[in-house]
Amino acid sequence: MSGRDDAEAGGSGTGPEAAELGGALGERATLVQFSSAFCAPCRATRRVLDEVAAMVPGVAHIEIDAEARLDLVRALGILKTPTVLVLDAHGREVRRAAGQPRRADVIAALGEAV
Repeated sequence: MSGRDDAEAGGSGTGPEAAELGGALGERATLVQFSSAFCAPCRATRRVLDEVAAMVPGVAHIEIDAEARLDLVRALGILKTPTVLVLDAHGREVRRAAGQPRRADVIAALGEAV
């Protein structure tokens, strides 16, 4: 994903658990989107991530309401919405970006996860 507010990939080498995220992880990768209710770029990001998840087998998209999950937002160091985490098949964070991503950037980031 593009260089806007990219954090270093991987962090501690672990990622959030599926139960924390409120959805099942994808077989190959998971796109985790942190959104807020009045965030216009969040709606566009949802469309992009849904499209990518639909066209890449084994990829899941989970959207999390940042305001409802402040515990998770703080634990993962989410600073703004939208923020997208790319998790590998084991749930480890391999990439992170804040802001509205382009489809090509999401697909490229998935290449690092699978």
